[in-house]
Formats: sequence, C-alpha cells, structure tokens
Amino acid sequence: MKMDMTTQGIQAAQPYVAAKSSTASKVVARGVNVHYGEKHALKDVSVDVPDQAVMAFIGPSGCGKSTFLRCINRMNDTIPICRVTGKIEIDSKDIYDPSLDVVQLRARVGMVFQKPNPFPKSIYENVAYGPRIHGLAKSKTDLDEIVQTSLEKAGLFKEVKDRLNDSGTGLSGGQQQRLCIARAIAVSPDVILMDEPCSALDPIATAKIEELIDELRSNFCIIIVTHSMQQAARVSQRTAFFHLGILVEEGETETIFTNPRDERTRDYITGRFG
Repeated sequence: MKMDMTTQGIQAAQPYVAAKSSTASKVVARGVNVHYGEKHALKDVSVDVPDQAVMAFIGPSGCGKSTFLRCINRMNDTIPICRVTGKIEIDSKDIYDPSLDVVQLRARVGMVFQKPNPFPKSIYENVAYGPRIHGLAKSKTDLDEIVQTSLEKAGLFKEVKDRLNDSGTGLSGGQQQRLCIARAIAVSPDVILMDEPCSALDPIATAKIEELIDELRSNFCIIIVTHSMQQAARVSQRTAFFHLGILVEEGETETIFTNPRDERTRDYITGRFG
C-alpha cells in the first residue's frame, strides 16, 4: 500500500513504522488506509497497542485519530462511502475477516463516546442490556451480579444502588458517562475505545473519569482519543501523534512529551500549531 504524497509534500514524507512495545500487544494494525469517497483520510497507519495499558491518540482536529479509532470496532462499516484497507488484528485475529461476526466484535470492543449516551431506560437496564442480548447471564441472579460488578468497576454503584430503577438519563453528566462505561464493561470486552470521553464534562467529573481509566487499565486494553495533551499525559502509558492522516510517531508517553523524535510532534506539543 502506497500513500498519495501529491497533496502532503514533504510533511507526508514517510509514515511512521511501528516499533514493537515491550508489553504484549492486544491490537496490531498494519498498513491501514481509510478513504471517504475520493478523500484519503488515513494513510498507511501501523501501530501496536499494548494490553492492560492506556494508549492516547492525540493530534489536531481532522487528523485521523477518531477515524482510526472507529476502524478498531468497524464502526466505519456504517458509512457507505468509507473504504478501509490494510490489516487490524485483536489477539492475532483479523477483525476484517469476512467470516467474522461484527456484532460479536463490537461486544469485544466497547465504545464510550464524546457525549454520554445512556439508553432511555433504567440504570439497571442500561447495564443489563448487553449481557442479556449476548446470553452472558444464565439467571436473574447472574444478571444482578453483572450489573452490580460493572457499576462498582465504573465507580458508580454506591451513588445509585438505591435507585437502580430510575432512568439513566436523570443522572448528572459525569454519572451518565460512568454509566456508559459500566455498560461497556458489562459484556467483558477485550478493548475499550474512548472518543474524547471527558470533553462534555466539568473538571470534577473529568477527574473521576480519569481515575476510573487508571483503575480499569489493569484489566483492559484502553485507547483514548483526546484533544487535551494534559489528559493524555495523565492517563496514558503510550501516546500516538496523528497529523494530516498520518501516524507521525508513537511511543512511551513521557518520551513523546519530553523528547519527541519528529519536529511535527514537537511543534504540536509546544503549541506552534493545532
């Protein structure tokens, strides 16, 4: 796969070549390209995402980070003009294999969106919905346990245990987002994708979500898209910088922020563009 270099000039000289992380890789992408009609939105992206860690995707608006995130649970399949090529594996299995069940993939790859989007159902039903439709609970007792455990992992159970039958939409913004995280982890996913999960929240709610992310990383592979470099520095162990549809560089978060290899990364981090 060769990327179109006619529009990016010197800036798009070469795509970043993924280096193996010292931690076991959960997600492995090689030569991923995304086209929206004639627009080449993502160009030759190759990266290894470690298990039991947080990887942050940073970069200016429109740089391709959310587009790549959506490739990992095949949400781009829902866009008629979108075409994805290359290879993405989770646990060494090609997620674009034609025989793969996309519904099962999206159970394995949880998604938390920019704005909290609880179902217009009770708090209990928001969390119970996934395990029920995927047959993960053999009895009501099993389902009760899954709901409680998921809410506890999301740091929400103590706040809502006496009103599980109340509507999830009646919670505060921060509580709604934690409910969405509880809903995502209720089906025991392998990977959790978070697309700017704190952008609609106040600083106190943001701090709670960041604490939660740090707690969850011991059990999940978490990938977070964020416009906040401070947030990336706080919550992630590895960071990938995207620019103009290219993965410019990726590495340990501390190294990316203190000693980046690429001048474009340095310019973005120091605020010269973005």
